[in-house]
Amino acid sequence: MVIRATGCGIVRDNRVLLIRKAKGQFGAGKWSVLGGKIDDGESIGHACVREVLEESGLDTYYLKYHGVLKFRFGNENETQPDWVVHAFSTESFEGQLRESAEGILCWTEIDEIPYDEMWPDNRFWLPLLIQGKTFNGEFRFDKEGTRLLKHNLEIHEEPPVTYQS
Repeated sequence: MVIRATGCGIVRDNRVLLIRKAKGQFGAGKWSVLGGKIDDGESIGHACVREVLEESGLDTYYLKYHGVLKFRFGNENETQPDWVVHAFSTESFEGQLRESAEGILCWTEIDEIPYDEMWPDNRFWLPLLIQGKTFNGEFRFDKEGTRLLKHNLEIHEEPPVTYQS
């Protein structure tokens, strides 16, 4: 079964908001943009807003949709992805930043993003998201999710579509 999710790069003043996932969470110990699983019947935009609010206390609006990232773990012959993640960004948010059980939050300077402490795919698509590009990517990891075995990333000419939530 494919897991559908969102990821949202919140960018402001040359910084991006990252979360270090807590023990027990998928990707525990790794830094990541905010986001999570899409509930049944939920739109991708609504899921993105909900996940950011749950993880940070921030209410986001004017989301920019950058594209789809597909992830496979293990089985080289499997064509169906394990995860399909819809990538968003925003500079527009309100609220008081607060941490949750999901992990620790940190505003990070864009030129200091800790790629060595993130999933390896982030170094390919996160700079594109920050630059405002649209893209689609596929990433294959080993079964344990510790090594990126291969990837393909397509960059598109169209600007991101804006979702107002």
